[in-house]
Amino acid sequence: MSVLGTGPERAAEERSPAGGLARFVALGDSLTEGIGDAVGEGWRGWAAVLADSLVPAGRKAEFTNLAYSGALTSDLTTRQLPEALALRPQLAAVLVGGNDTLRAGFDIRRTTLELDATMGELSGHGAVLLTACLPDPGTLLGLPAPLARPLARRMRAVNTVVHALGARHRAVHLHLAELPWLEERRLLSVDRLHPSAAGHHLIARRFHELLGRAGHPLGPTPAAAPAEPPPGRAADLWWMATRGTRWVLARSTDLLPGLLALAAVETAARLRGASTRYDERMARATAQALASLG
Repeated sequence: MSVLGTGPERAAEERSPAGGLARFVALGDSLTEGIGDAVGEGWRGWAAVLADSLVPAGRKAEFTNLAYSGALTSDLTTRQLPEALALRPQLAAVLVGGNDTLRAGFDIRRTTLELDATMGELSGHGAVLLTACLPDPGTLLGLPAPLARPLARRMRAVNTVVHALGARHRAVHLHLAELPWLEERRLLSVDRLHPSAAGHHLIARRFHELLGRAGHPLGPTPAAAPAEPPPGRAADLWWMATRGTRWVLARSTDLLPGLLALAAVETAARLRGASTRYDERMARATAQALASLG
């Protein structure tokens, strides 16, 4: 798929050292949409914080956030990617995959192909890519082991793919899963799944640091914490009651029956001493998916 008529040569010419990374487009799901970092009636998020630090003081980056809650890797390819390419980004964030693991029909091969298509088109048109491996949702939520194991296995598979594709497309990659989410509870929002405002700022700072190491001219480092005070306990609980529960219910109707079935099968396998078989099966499927790319 190719939306730009000017092609990658034009995009490369426009990304000059003087201009830096002034056109930034973010693709992804609720993490990049900014859930957990409320500003007024909307979300800000790590990508918006980073955008303000991509160019020297006195200038402003052209930032477009195409991410939305619930997005799958296939949604990036079919919906977000055409819009992103039309904007001729010099920097493009591709953070997605968590929702794929939360779906009953998870397929690592399909996830791999969709991610490769999105990253390939963006990098092929001259954009510098930002990617990240994601933390395991079961661990963040503190799910019981029979439910957490299948999710952890899926997340390991997705992160393996993202690592490989990041190298394939020369992305700037952040080991986001290794940030201290559980050790520093303040980095997580009330739903325990999305970053808080402080967590979003930490992600922005880490990406800014990696871009600087890669030699890209940037503006000042993002602040360590938002200027606004964090929401109080009452505000957190109100958000969870009015908006967060809808997110949980939407995932539960799709995921929970399949996840319960996986947990039952895996528990039976552990009783037979054959639990590692599922890890091996997923590892083989992941390797085959990557090998199919050539």
